[in-house]
Amino acid sequence: MSDYMYDIIVIGGGPAGYMAALQAARLGVKTAIIEQDTLGGTCLNRGCIPTKYYLKSSELLFSLKQAGERGITIAPDAVQVDMKKARKGKDKVVRRLTGGVKSLLTSSDVEIISGSAAALNAHEVMVDGSRKLTAGAIIAAGGSKVGSIPVPGIDSPRVLSSDDLLDIETIPESLVIIGGGVIGVEMSMIFSALGTEVTVIEMEERILPFLDRELSDVLVSSMKKKGITVRAGVRLSRLEEGADSITAVLSDTSHITGTYALLSIGRRADLSALEQCAVHIDRQVVQVNERMESSVPGIYAPGDVNGQKMLAHAAYHMGEIAAWNAVQYVSGTPQQYRDVDLSRVPSVVYSIPEIASAGLQEAELRAAGREISIGRFSLSANGRALAGGEPEGFVKVIADARYGEILGVQIAGHNASEIINEAVLAMSMEITVHELADTMHAHPSVSEALKEAAADCLGRSMHLPAKA
Repeated sequence: MSDYMYDIIVIGGGPAGYMAALQAARLGVKTAIIEQDTLGGTCLNRGCIPTKYYLKSSELLFSLKQAGERGITIAPDAVQVDMKKARKGKDKVVRRLTGGVKSLLTSSDVEIISGSAAALNAHEVMVDGSRKLTAGAIIAAGGSKVGSIPVPGIDSPRVLSSDDLLDIETIPESLVIIGGGVIGVEMSMIFSALGTEVTVIEMEERILPFLDRELSDVLVSSMKKKGITVRAGVRLSRLEEGADSITAVLSDTSHITGTYALLSIGRRADLSALEQCAVHIDRQVVQVNERMESSVPGIYAPGDVNGQKMLAHAAYHMGEIAAWNAVQYVSGTPQQYRDVDLSRVPSVVYSIPEIASAGLQEAELRAAGREISIGRFSLSANGRALAGGEPEGFVKVIADARYGEILGVQIAGHNASEIINEAVLAMSMEITVHELADTMHAHPSVSEALKEAAADCLGRSMHLPAKA
């Protein structure tokens, strides 16, 4: 297609990068992908998948504590956790998935190059500082890296990253988690179930402050029931290392001591692959348009590097669209460009219970003066949730009061990560609460709560008391 060595070069083998490479190759162009670590990126190797492996173990441990209610007797010393064996199991799952990514790329004739890459301009990439490659367009999907804060003591070896904690082979007696975001909450669930005394520190007034307040409240209640201490509205002043402990000194002068501290204040874009070219960077992220193209024509930046939605599934979508547009750019067919729509991206916290949301929140809709109708259905009234011993949570549907358009959905409860996808599909297809309320759902199923919440928007849920 061009006089360059490749039509498309992709930098980064995470969700955005490998999806972009697959899309480009399957569109028939010569494609290479450069990755300095293991294919799959943070998600497969050190994030989404490893945490879900351990969270399943946590779910089993929490369920065992309820066994007596079901007439199942378990001796107090019968349950033991072997972290070394658990780590091997986690690593096995990770290897299978990363191996699958490599197989997909190979089967699509994507050339896999190992090394550290830096884009020099829209057509040149330097690998390991010595090997120059050329391409018709470049897709820079460098992902993100662990964030840090300038606090005294933060460099102590007893302050761990999530990467460190996922590879730990002994269960810590106590853990201080700095940051009440998604990573902090999920790690609190994992280690609380393992028997660790966990305290979560969050400088905002509540944990997960970006979520609907009702979701945050449900989660805090559940965490406290599990013995997790939540300290919100306080800042970390400094960390003091002891002989076998670390102490967090807070802004209110209180102290919290743990065997280790986990730094989980979020992630920031990894811009190392773009430092030598002239792309526009603002607020530490690459600025891109709806086509995922940077300020330099021919350089595309999907995924965490643009900071729009730091979620693996959003990265998949952005990578696929970026590759489509990069191929059109190389082939000279700009009339076929496609835009990325991130207005209905599902967001999930894999806590126990799970938290999921999509679309707009009640607070922002009311602030905008929208006339809305809200329907709620508690899982304590859902047969499947009750039978499964998972009555915590609810489904909340927000609709336009006049037309019934579904504007947002929030879910707290078992399998929320699965049910939210139905809500996203409904919103994407512009299905109204009228149609969702009339859609037959299998009984008993937790997803029936979504139908009932939609019906409640209209005041006609048959499994709620009649409204006056």
